[in-house]
Amino acid sequence: MRKFNNYINDHVLFKVANLNTATIITKIIAGILTSKAIAIFIGVEGMALIGNLRNFLSAIQTFSILGFYNGLVKSISEVKNDVFKLSQTLSTAYYFGFASTVFVAFLSYYNAKEINDFLFSENYNYAYVIKIMALALPFYALNMFSFSIMNGFSKYKILLIINIIGQILGLSVTLLLIYQYNIDGALLSAVIAPSLILLITFVGFVNQRSLVSSVKISNVSFGVLKKFAPFAVMALVTAIAIPMVSIMIRNYIIDEVGIKEAGHWEAMQRISDYYLMFVNSLMTLYFLPRFSEIETKEEFRKEIFSFYKTAMPKFGIGLIIIYLLRSILVPLIFSDDFEPTQDLFFWQLLGDFVKVLSIVIAYQFIAKKMFVHFIIIEVFLVIIMYLSSVYLIDIFGVKGAVMGHFVSYLMHYGIILLLFGSSLFKVISNTDED
Repeated sequence: MRKFNNYINDHVLFKVANLNTATIITKIIAGILTSKAIAIFIGVEGMALIGNLRNFLSAIQTFSILGFYNGLVKSISEVKNDVFKLSQTLSTAYYFGFASTVFVAFLSYYNAKEINDFLFSENYNYAYVIKIMALALPFYALNMFSFSIMNGFSKYKILLIINIIGQILGLSVTLLLIYQYNIDGALLSAVIAPSLILLITFVGFVNQRSLVSSVKISNVSFGVLKKFAPFAVMALVTAIAIPMVSIMIRNYIIDEVGIKEAGHWEAMQRISDYYLMFVNSLMTLYFLPRFSEIETKEEFRKEIFSFYKTAMPKFGIGLIIIYLLRSILVPLIFSDDFEPTQDLFFWQLLGDFVKVLSIVIAYQFIAKKMFVHFIIIEVFLVIIMYLSSVYLIDIFGVKGAVMGHFVSYLMHYGIILLLFGSSLFKVISNTDED
């Protein structure tokens, strides 16, 4: 069996990892510059409102394409040499994705007022932003469809170039709109920036233009749709449940503690998102394909403990460094007005450490298409996350939200260990004997 360290040194995987790292670094730099602009021109209150839109946009974008992205990439890589099966795969993803996108865009446009009240309360009127988001959704869907095709055909260099140019373009538009229109500009840039990349994607997609003729409504296949289903269901549950519960927690903080405190919590979430990008990339790049290959419990155990022994200590040291540098990082990324965010680091970082311990095992659900188990665990997680956060917010204020984050993932990890524990604990006893 290929060990963790050997596997990541594989030539093709190493090449993809380098490209992925460059993309992530670009995203982090763009994110930090955007956060700085929001902090300077809009302030703490605006950060909270933008956080709600950011979460809603994430959920609605994934729902609009039915969570097809990962399933489509995998399917294309498997059938790319079979013209008819490739046509079925592309046609099914395109037409079902198109119908779903139009449906979601229609609902969002004509319920913009209700969505505005949910995200921003009746005190703010940004319904026009929701309508612009609805109009931009089809362009986002087309962009993701094109991305998945290039990804499936392993066009990694083209994807890297598109991502970097797209991030630069998106950042430029974001900074300009924030400078010109403050919070309105920040909200507008959040909904239109992801769709702007489509212009660049079309240039990169020109080499695959012959595939356009493969998209035919007569080749739509329910068999292919069935193959997408496990990936779609799991992607939709995660992409919708977590952002929605984040909105609910943020709204609770706004109502019970204050909008400034909600802005501090959102700042903490942004910092967490930045460093977790590397972890999420590793999960998708290494563990998802690796777990799909694994057929025995012994291999699964060895992979988990190899990761725990090699990667987790480094991740833990990284979190300790971030914690020690929090008084420098907060004003550097945001401004002095966000100083109270420093009080949220301990529980957030501790929760993120437990989260990574947990999700590396939970990826077995995705790899083996155990979607019923996955859904039950995810629903349990978001319910506990909301209830524990609300309970602790009432006692400790905004700090209760990050404490709830830790508690929920600790319980999530406990459930995961109950499901896979007999195999994992066997490894521990064998290791001790050795």
